[in-house]
Amino acid sequence: MCSSRGNSTGARRHARARKTNAAVRCALRERTVCRTRVRDPTTRDAAPTRSASQAVVVTMVGVDTQTKRVLLAAPRGYCAGVDRAVITVEKALDLYGPPVYVRKEIVHNKHVVTTLEKRGAIFVDETDQVPEGATVIFSAHGVAPVVHEEAKALSLKTIDATCPLVTKVHREATRFASQDYDILLIGHEGHEEVVGTAGEAPEHITLVDGPDDVVNVEVRDPERVVWLSQTTLSVDETMETVRRLREKFPHLQDPPSDDICYATQNRQLAVKQMAPECDLMIVVGSRNSSNSVRLVEVALEHGSRAGHLVDYADELDEAWLDGVTTVGVTSGASVPEILVRGVLDYLAARGYEDVKPIVAAEESLLFALPNELRRDLKARGMSDSMRGGEQVAQGADSLH
Repeated sequence: MCSSRGNSTGARRHARARKTNAAVRCALRERTVCRTRVRDPTTRDAAPTRSASQAVVVTMVGVDTQTKRVLLAAPRGYCAGVDRAVITVEKALDLYGPPVYVRKEIVHNKHVVTTLEKRGAIFVDETDQVPEGATVIFSAHGVAPVVHEEAKALSLKTIDATCPLVTKVHREATRFASQDYDILLIGHEGHEEVVGTAGEAPEHITLVDGPDDVVNVEVRDPERVVWLSQTTLSVDETMETVRRLREKFPHLQDPPSDDICYATQNRQLAVKQMAPECDLMIVVGSRNSSNSVRLVEVALEHGSRAGHLVDYADELDEAWLDGVTTVGVTSGASVPEILVRGVLDYLAARGYEDVKPIVAAEESLLFALPNELRRDLKARGMSDSMRGGEQVAQGADSLH
């Protein structure tokens, strides 16, 4: 079996993950994640005068040195799985009345969670924190089978808001485990989605936390090994991890279809197109949102001179705009559009009124509500349509 299942390797991985995560958190906390070509646009000093040579360099990367502008990513914000999960909580509150319990954050966004709490949702970390016989919703990130068993033992009414694309990965894991494959799950240790997927077949699954972790991976039979992934990873980093795994295990099988979800890929693609022209990239999203953090990383890797992650417009620092002509704006897949509009209003008030959409893809996917909720809504004569989110979208000003 894989050495990464042993206690010693697990300890090494925990140490490495803590070091990596601490570095990311530190960078975001200091709000100075930047990459400089001509000058550091995050400096708090007054913007220096451009020399002729500096102006040439900036012009060569496509920036209009005379007009402040915003490049606005499309698509951005809510994906189908997030929309479904948020509306699930809203509909459950309408149907059953508060309180409705939610295991973990329904999605990783501060504004969404706070808004739903004000409506009567109670977020808990563990199943045993839910009173016996109450209603509990499982988050969009999915849960392990043991969580369903815990809920059953407490006679809880459960509504599973797991994103269908995460459920697909769970089914792939159980399928390959039933065929006695070793499954290499690419993802971030401790992330709720990874915990849920690994729980489907713990004896067959080994976590691979990025390209540098490949050296630690061992399998029982190099001819019976497959890789799966967390749905919110960097596409480029995941492909590099797969490349190294395949060098080590030439018979490595691919998943039946892409595990990184369409929304993650589309939002990263838009950022890649924008980044070379951006002096600054603003990503709206929460710090515990994997896909939002990845967008900052992708922006810096593909040419943006600086990048910052913010939950709200009032977290923006005017010093970030010193000497900045082009600002890129996007948002993670769990971010309501009203938060992006707040950022755009902030920028417009400071002269960035020219907004140019950068369209990388069109999205129209919708998921139906969970079956157990739809059944109860129909029994009460209430709509089970996927129209909602108004409470979350309208609560920004009153909440912050």
